[in-house]
This record gives sequence, structure tokens and C-alpha cells, in this order.
Amino acid sequence: MASTIHDVARLAGVSAGTVSRVLNDSPRVDPRTRARVLQVIEDLDFRPSSLARRLSTGKTRTVAVVSPYFTRPSVVERLRGIAAILSSVDYELLVFNVETAQQRDHALDLLSRGSHIDGLLLVGLDPSDAEVARIERAALACVLIDASHPRLAAIVGDDVSGGKLAVRHLHELGHRRIAFVAEMPREAFSKPASSLRLRGARLESRAAGIAQPAEYLAVGEQGRGRAREMVSALLALPVPPTGIICTSDMQAMGALEAARDAGRAIPDELSIVGYDDLDIATYLGLTTIRQPLFESGMEGARILVSQLNGAPRRARRRRLKIELVRRTSTGPRPGGDPEPA
Repeated sequence: MASTIHDVARLAGVSAGTVSRVLNDSPRVDPRTRARVLQVIEDLDFRPSSLARRLSTGKTRTVAVVSPYFTRPSVVERLRGIAAILSSVDYELLVFNVETAQQRDHALDLLSRGSHIDGLLLVGLDPSDAEVARIERAALACVLIDASHPRLAAIVGDDVSGGKLAVRHLHELGHRRIAFVAEMPREAFSKPASSLRLRGARLESRAAGIAQPAEYLAVGEQGRGRAREMVSALLALPVPPTGIICTSDMQAMGALEAARDAGRAIPDELSIVGYDDLDIATYLGLTTIRQPLFESGMEGARILVSQLNGAPRRARRRRLKIELVRRTSTGPRPGGDPEPA
């Protein structure tokens, strides 16, 4: 028969309430008593009921994550990081996938009532002032990942610097005809990371004296198939680019397929840069901008858990480092390609 909290209390010579306080890491327990109770718990291999713990603390021990398109690889990696932290501290995870503005509004309205969850993580969604006010009224701990608001703690990447890094890499390889393939969000509420990466690319191009003709910018719906179509059109231009920067590794996969379709050798005739550094990038030999997806999920969850344990809810914005990972999809500008006029 499994041991109960009363068995632990009897053998440790304390009340069941003291055992409960030890289990919930209350500071109101003498260190020697805590050590004795923990030893009995270990000896009995006692496993407290999660339901009993929730009833005793008045907490749901549940955290909700709201994110658009959570099946996308970059979001999945962040969810893995979040889950790794929450499972280690006995919190359950609810995931809300939102693909329309109506779904987003419904999820935030439901969750900001605060009766079903202890904490909230928003991934890739910038909340409005009104939404933050509702979260604050509910006294709900909330942390943003790949999003920001001046009143909430946030974990963000450096998308502008990522765009700069990609252009700088191709420029150092001698490329001057550089195209940019950007994702157009399907809904206005989703965070336009690709627009920030494009901003960085334009800033670096301007600093390097690289012209960016309008036909070298392709913006379309998310996904590998659409990227393949856009890059095919770029490669069919009278003067095609020798380097292409994509706003995600999934887009870069489509670009690699378009290059194959057009008979362009990688990297001898065309260089391609991705963004994210998903696992598939290593297999494809894809040069890409690595952002710490898994780590950003872990860090956001850590901050949220610390808030749930009583840490001050400071509105600090932490920017995680990005880096360029060079592989075989980029190389020097083709020898026969002339400098642009």
C-alpha cells in the first residue's frame, strides 16, 4: 500500500500540516525539522497527490501558453524548452494555438480571468495595453517570449542584428546581388519578425553600399512551398541574385528546392542563408542565423516560475544572443558574375 502524508508525519514526529509545508517549500519550517521530514519522505518513497497539493496551496499548478501556429518548428522548439522547465517543478502545461484574431481574443479573455491557471506565457504575440490591464487585474503572472510590452517581462531575440549578420556574411563573400525572401504574417496579430530581419538587412546593405532593387524583395505567405515559388521567380529574373537571405529555415528549404529546379549549383552559383538553425539545417548544410529557440522557452518559463514563487514581477526585457552558423550553402560570389553597376 502506498504511504500517506499521515505515515510521514507519524514517523517524523510532526503534524500533517508540517509535512505539507515541507512539500510546498514553506520557509516557516525549522531546518532540522525539514531535514527529518525529507529523510522520512525518501525512506518511504512517498509521492504526494498532485490534486492534494493543489487543494492545500490554493493553486492550479497549471501554466498556459498562447501562440500562433504552434506546429511551426520554431514554436515547437520554444514549447519544448517551456515544457522542460515546467515538468521539472510539477506544473502542467496548457497550449492554446491561435490562428485568427478571434481565437486570440477568446483565449486571452478566458485566461485573464485567472481561475484556471497560475501563469501565462505569450509566444510571438504582443499584447495590447487593454489585454495587459486585464492580466494585471487578475493578478496573473505573465511572461512574453519573442514578444514585448513595457509592463511585462520579456525574452526576445535580436532580429535586426540577425538581418545585418546575414547580409554581412554574403557581402564578405563578395556578393552584391542579394535578394531577401520574407514571410508575410497570415494575421495582423502575429509578430512580424521577418520585417525586423528585413530592416536589419536593409541597414547593413546601405552601410555596405549594396543596392537593393525592388525586384530583389519577395514577400509571401509562410511556408516552404510558397518560398519555392518566390525563389523560382527570383532566379528567372534577367539579372538574378547570387545570394538569397530567407527569414526562416523552412523558407530556405524551399529556396534550396527552387535552386535545384533551376539547375543552380549550391554554393558555386547561388548562396542561401536561412534563419533559426533548426535540426534540419545541419542535415541540409544550410548556413543560417542561430537563435536560441529552446533556451528562450526555458528562460521564459524560469522567469514565470520564479514569479509564481514570489519573485518581483519586474518588466525587464532580456535579449538573447544570435549568431551566424556557416555551412555549405554559402560560398564566394560566382567568378563570372560582374560587379553591379
